[in-house]
Amino acid sequence: MSRMFGTDGVRGVANDELTPQLAMQLGQAGACVLTRANAHQPTIMVGCDTRISGDMLANALMAGACSVGANCVYVGVMPTPAIAYLTKKYRVDAGVVISASHNPMEFNGIKFFDGNGYKLPDSLEDDIETLIKNNMQGITFPTGSGVGKVKYRTDSREEYINHAIRNVNPDLSKLKIVVDCAEGASHYTAVEALRELGANVVPIHNMPDGTNINSNCGSTHMEEIQAKVVYEKADAGLAFDGDADRLEAVDEMGNIINGDQIMAIVGNYMKDKGTLKKDTIVATVMSNLGFFQMGERNGIHIEQTKVGDRYVLERMREIGANLGGEQSGHIIFLDENTTGDGLLSALHLLQVMVDTGRKLSDLSQVMEIMPQALVNAKVPNHKKEHYMEYPEIAEAIDKLNTEFAGQGRVLIRPSGTEPLVRVMIEGKDQVMIQSEAEKLAALIQNTMI
Repeated sequence: MSRMFGTDGVRGVANDELTPQLAMQLGQAGACVLTRANAHQPTIMVGCDTRISGDMLANALMAGACSVGANCVYVGVMPTPAIAYLTKKYRVDAGVVISASHNPMEFNGIKFFDGNGYKLPDSLEDDIETLIKNNMQGITFPTGSGVGKVKYRTDSREEYINHAIRNVNPDLSKLKIVVDCAEGASHYTAVEALRELGANVVPIHNMPDGTNINSNCGSTHMEEIQAKVVYEKADAGLAFDGDADRLEAVDEMGNIINGDQIMAIVGNYMKDKGTLKKDTIVATVMSNLGFFQMGERNGIHIEQTKVGDRYVLERMREIGANLGGEQSGHIIFLDENTTGDGLLSALHLLQVMVDTGRKLSDLSQVMEIMPQALVNAKVPNHKKEHYMEYPEIAEAIDKLNTEFAGQGRVLIRPSGTEPLVRVMIEGKDQVMIQSEAEKLAALIQNTMI
């Protein structure tokens, strides 16, 4: 049976795969596992994005938590990074976000933070799952005054905004900025924060109705904001995803500035200021080759992890780095928050623009984006992790890497969810790398059938 928790919590179609019953069980088990070391009555902070199913699942989860004696604080619609920050600030025992991030509105998800605002390690997620599968065996359900209660707070949005601009507060009075809120959790916080810093803000997709989150908007659908920036003659565009933990930007000419480029721009600025700890940025193996070449040129060490912002965070904590993230725009500023934070990423990027007086198109030249070709090979699930055990495949990969001589690379990654092996090749010639990726994928598929 597959694991209940994926790379970012428990996800599924709301009221089908992710039912109120499952949410209640996750509330029960999560409260027990995350607070078992406490002698006091525990408190859990709960927030959600703008999906119509958010209140249903949040209330079910809180009912579960209360049934095992935990109190809950419900802050309503909030960005994921806001819940991480507030969980730590108020020293509650755990935090929960009801969100499916960039996924369509019919999906929802439940992800937990520990009392320090960090996503849970696999071991704790497994403990929660085991409790649910064992029907909460051994758990005491209190009665009378032992039952937990729910407190509702409406002032938390301002606390998160204040935290962001207290840490990064550029004067934005000379900038015109288009903001795509993805009809999601940033619809208030991002717009207000930028206005408080003086920006002329042109918001789009900031009228969530419960059903329009991520619908042809936000950081996964950039076409509209690209056109809007050019039309408005804006200095930059900022596109968030549904729960506002990721950011992609647009320069004044309408070009996308992805997570790699944002980290390169901000990372070099921080290095020059002496604030980039260990002159290191932590990124995943999927970052563009141009990003790694940028690091080599500029004296920045790029530490690589497997795909997933949780693995980036783990490595950052291990080595004492303060900047890391993914090409997709999950960027972690560990001095200021414990998870990817779209608003902090935006403010850091804008700060570089203001302090240097340079346009975003100019700043983005710090790295060259190398062309990529991605081709999937269909491989049986039980074989997909073993591709390097086939000599002809290993030889073909080694041969290509030798031919590239540092000007390209081959990256093979088994899918975490599908019977696929993903073949990605980067290099200067798009036609050549596409051809080589197709040939290598065909070799893998035919050899491993």
